[in-house]
Amino acid sequence: MPRFAANLSMMFNEVPFLDRFALARQAGFEAVEFLFPYEHPPESIRERLDGCGLRQVLFNAPPGDWAGGERGTASLPDRQAEFRAGIETALRYAAALGCPRLHVMGGIPGPGQSREAARARYVANLAWAAERCQQEGVLVLIEPINRHDMPGYILGSSDEAAAIVEAIGPERIALQYDLYHTQITEGDLTRRAERLLPIIGHMQLADVPHRHEPGTGEIAWDYVLGRIDAMGYRGWIGCEYRPAGETVAGLGWIERFRA
Repeated sequence: MPRFAANLSMMFNEVPFLDRFALARQAGFEAVEFLFPYEHPPESIRERLDGCGLRQVLFNAPPGDWAGGERGTASLPDRQAEFRAGIETALRYAAALGCPRLHVMGGIPGPGQSREAARARYVANLAWAAERCQQEGVLVLIEPINRHDMPGYILGSSDEAAAIVEAIGPERIALQYDLYHTQITEGDLTRRAERLLPIIGHMQLADVPHRHEPGTGEIAWDYVLGRIDAMGYRGWIGCEYRPAGETVAGLGWIERFRA
């Protein structure tokens, strides 16, 4: 049976962030993920995890100036020191939260920047981050993101991601396989997942096209999740979707798979 983790950056937005942990537990989740924890001391988040009996399974490294449109710094020129400092900050949070995985965003190269040079920086920075995180028992993840939602993002396909994983080493870096982004960009969800299974370190879901909960769009979730379970994936699947309405009211889809 698939194991689902609530994404607290998108779900339970009816209450402040630190109150979402309790709502996730009440809704039957045993694990959570979120985008960025850095507005809150790690001790405060750990207190909520422990108090609710939840596991932290994933969060993102600092992305640069998120409000200003940045989506990671790994591919950007003259940002290596900032990137490395961000990884160290993320590792402090990972240690405090007992989190084994860290998603490292690559960034959006600016106009006039060479994509080839940006990719070389991206891979070099990822290699450093993967080695540094491995020292702390944390697995680096990379995620292809569709270019409708994030135009210009440095990593756009699962084949590109697989090549990077192979180059750096699957013992240090893995693929974050997001079914929403993959459906928009590439499709062929289940055969692609089966082919990439050896390098998949985490999955996420949302329906297409509006990024709401399963059952609101075009993906055949009974088939897709059934096949993922049958192929032997035993990791977490993060529910990284924007609820179409109130979060709990939209959770009917999950009961079928829990049963």
